[in-house]
Amino acid sequence: MTTDTNKECVILLHGWGRSDKSMLIISMALQHAGYEVVNIDYPSNDKTIGELSELAVSEGIRQCEALNASKIHFVAYSLGGILVRHYFKNRTLDKLGRVVMLGTPNKGSEVIDHYRKMYLFRQLAGPAGLALGTSSADIPNTLGAVKFELGVIAGSMSINPFLSLLLPGDDDGKVSVDSTKVEGMKDHIKLPTTHPTMLMSPSVIKQILCFLKTGSFETKDNT
Repeated sequence: MTTDTNKECVILLHGWGRSDKSMLIISMALQHAGYEVVNIDYPSNDKTIGELSELAVSEGIRQCEALNASKIHFVAYSLGGILVRHYFKNRTLDKLGRVVMLGTPNKGSEVIDHYRKMYLFRQLAGPAGLALGTSSADIPNTLGAVKFELGVIAGSMSINPFLSLLLPGDDDGKVSVDSTKVEGMKDHIKLPTTHPTMLMSPSVIKQILCFLKTGSFETKDNT
């Protein structure tokens, strides 16, 4: 990596139950486009959302600052987007650029509502996973409107018909399209991809690059 002061840095945050390896295709695309990339790994099953936010977002910013980047952007998948919202709920960052969220349950997920009733899931999910439900007390619904330049990409295809029965309207098999929306977002787009496959979707990557560059997606979402 260089320390060119004209370089912009993108922090990648994976989702619950994943690792930084899940973001490698997006990382390569961003690097090819000329961005410095910081791909953060964090223990999504072991800590609370507040703890993960401090750990992962702070480390990403630290690494981008070390590169003397002129702007710091985020591309955050699923839980990663909630970490960004939590971190910036009461903070600002002078160098903060644009944020793209991928399949983030900004209003929570009914899938979590269903599965957290089960003992085994409660043992495996960890505190962050269990906090992603749809109630007013669940973390996504306590964070308020976003105050940064945000574009949200939602998936509208599912390979799990059972889970889709739990979700209202169009969904990606884990999160409904409506749940990805959040007050204050600048743009929103719905693409024909599932929750897991959006991380390798050429159309998703194209729209990520478009929003980071222009502040809007190429095709407006009309949902």
